[in-house]
Amino acid sequence: QVQLVESGGGLVQAGGSLTLSCAASDSIFSFNAMGWYRQAPGKQRELVAVIYSSGNTDYADSVKGRFTISRDNTKNTMYLQMNSLEPEDTAVYYCNAKLFNSGRKRFENYWGQGSQVTVSS
Repeated sequence: QVQLVESGGGLVQAGGSLTLSCAASDSIFSFNAMGWYRQAPGKQRELVAVIYSSGNTDYADSVKGRFTISRDNTKNTMYLQMNSLEPEDTAVYYCNAKLFNSGRKRFENYWGQGSQVTVSS
């Protein structure tokens, strides 16, 4: 069972920066994709950024140019560098890993515990 442990959330003023980390219990090299999702109060969880095993990345339009997703395979850790933060970025951020289960022929999803990010105006 893969475990994902997040760290790095907190309170920051608008325009500030934070870096979230997601440490995996297994080698992240085997994951098909890893990503960050967020959920604000009263809203659905949404995809923020994803990094594929190829190294390609994709971002939600609302964070393009401000957030950067990366990973360090040697540390089994994924990161989300968040710059120019806005109050609208306030949410609980969750890391996610997708691993294809060849026996079940489907992707298995693993989630971190969530990390609160609060941006004050």
